[in-house]
Amino acid sequence: MTLLGIFRRTRGYVDAVSPTKSKPVGLEIGGREVSISSPDKVVFPEPGITKLELVQYYLAVADGALRGVAGRPMVLKRFVKGIEQEAFFQKRAPEKRPDWIETATLHYASGNSAEEVVVEDAAALAWVVNLGCIDLNPHPVRADDLDHPDELRVDLDPMPGVDWRQIVDVAMIARDVLTDHGLTGWPKTSGSRGMHIYARIDRRWDYREVRLAAETLAREVERRAPGLATARWWKEERGESVFVDFNQNAKDRTVASAYSVRPLPDARVSTPLDWDEVATRRPEEFTVRTVLERFAERGDAASGIDDSVGSLDQLLSLAEELGPAEKPPRKSDGSGRRPSTMPLIEVARAKTKPEALEGLERWKAKHPKVVEKLEPADVLVDGMRGSSSLWYRIRVNLQHVPEKERPEQEELEVDYDPWAGRN
Repeated sequence: MTLLGIFRRTRGYVDAVSPTKSKPVGLEIGGREVSISSPDKVVFPEPGITKLELVQYYLAVADGALRGVAGRPMVLKRFVKGIEQEAFFQKRAPEKRPDWIETATLHYASGNSAEEVVVEDAAALAWVVNLGCIDLNPHPVRADDLDHPDELRVDLDPMPGVDWRQIVDVAMIARDVLTDHGLTGWPKTSGSRGMHIYARIDRRWDYREVRLAAETLAREVERRAPGLATARWWKEERGESVFVDFNQNAKDRTVASAYSVRPLPDARVSTPLDWDEVATRRPEEFTVRTVLERFAERGDAASGIDDSVGSLDQLLSLAEELGPAEKPPRKSDGSGRRPSTMPLIEVARAKTKPEALEGLERWKAKHPKVVEKLEPADVLVDGMRGSSSLWYRIRVNLQHVPEKERPEQEELEVDYDPWAGRN
């Protein structure tokens, strides 16, 4: 059955005019009119998924997708030039928008504020996808209380060289830590290499306390699974482990929500799982087309998440028992920068990931004997958040290279200045 056929079978959110090559398509969604521009534009060339089909996917799984985003302010991550090009991040809601699109104004520690889009229904969901939002990136708060998150987010981020079995082991331990401390974890694939676990919480704690609870959970997972999991914030110190990324609970962070389509060639989806599926299913199984079938057959695996609200009291008590996490020393030159404990060299800074990786290959060609001694986790590829988009930095950790054989820091293979032209 085609994607459109599955959509029509699963639910009747929309009546669509037959698309023409260049004309917009008008959709009637819950009594609202949404126009889809360039409906035949191919968003995912490999499976041949068009922009209209992507909208139809989100409408077909709207019950699950809205469970993750409804009522939450959202950063618009817009892929206006396709998945091969970097997205740009738009915090502020477009000035030109339907009068039924809700917004909320967030205030940040920097003193800046942003009036962000709040998706409330299927029509708003289709509207943001039409803007080029392939995945959905909501904040962990509701628009009616922007200071108190209602979910704890556990992001399991594997380092290079880590296989899926290790991620599963860490996920199971994270579930146990949550359960032991009065919380219910709901797992989903990240849609990339890792896994997310969400736990609904009472809205009694501010961001600082929620992040502390998340950091404490990460430390406890590391304590129970030494060598498998790490709570170390600095990438070069993690080795081949799964990083329990507690900082995703900081105020300015967003995470791709349930049923988000990720910008990967196979149109992979961040998919909620039952716990008994975690050990047996793989992220690559869940794509736009397979998730449509799964959702039509069984509905949302996380349908009970809003009925399992828990407390952070026990994790915050554990935080007091553990004491402050070890903080790295700062440079004594007054810069406030952290000196690395590892022998790092920087290879490239680039506007795009392919450019950065090309620079890495040139560096490798110059140092073949060094490359032989590197472990997968020794090559550190960092996506750095700029003002509206990502830029990329590549560093190499020489910890496995004998000191006498370590190359010195050289001129960068790619030397992009992300701050050029800014005061």
